[in-house]
Amino acid sequence: MINDIRKDAEIRMGKCVEAFENNINKIRTGRAQPSILDGIQVEYYGSKTPLRQLANVVVEDARTLAVTVFDRSISAAVEKAIMTSDLGLNPMSAGSTIRVPLPPLTEERRKDFIKIVRGEAEQGRVSVRNVRRDANDKVKALLKDKEISEDEDRRSQEDIQKMTDVFIKAVDKALSDKEAELLDF
Repeated sequence: MINDIRKDAEIRMGKCVEAFENNINKIRTGRAQPSILDGIQVEYYGSKTPLRQLANVVVEDARTLAVTVFDRSISAAVEKAIMTSDLGLNPMSAGSTIRVPLPPLTEERRKDFIKIVRGEAEQGRVSVRNVRRDANDKVKALLKDKEISEDEDRRSQEDIQKMTDVFIKAVDKALSDKEAELLDF
């Protein structure tokens, strides 16, 4: 019973860290990365469709992405979706390929991105702690129902805290890596 609670908490904490890493990967660092365009939705036959399903995104050089659209008829819609996104990018169409040059980041913009990343990290930590709270509540319910002893309750809560510390360190590591990447000129 307690092992199930621990395993569930570990899986959920892992998903929290993974979600945080996915969120910060969308923040551009001045280097071209296909993941920058992951959040873009394109109007395709009346519905919003992720860009990744409509085109192939590759890194052409350090500051340029090449978007190869599968259906040439929607090239204009893809270009418009990239332009209207909040990424501040100006795509250039060249036949079936759309080139997206990434402008160099200013010092001020880098600091803004670091603030955003730190906010995301705090959200990641909070979500890991929420999982810890849920797991501890389940263990306390077992204690209340007299299914486990007080020693098992204390031991379980210590194990859950150790697991929480590991996942919070993972969030902090991802944060420091992203900050270093943002500050790297």
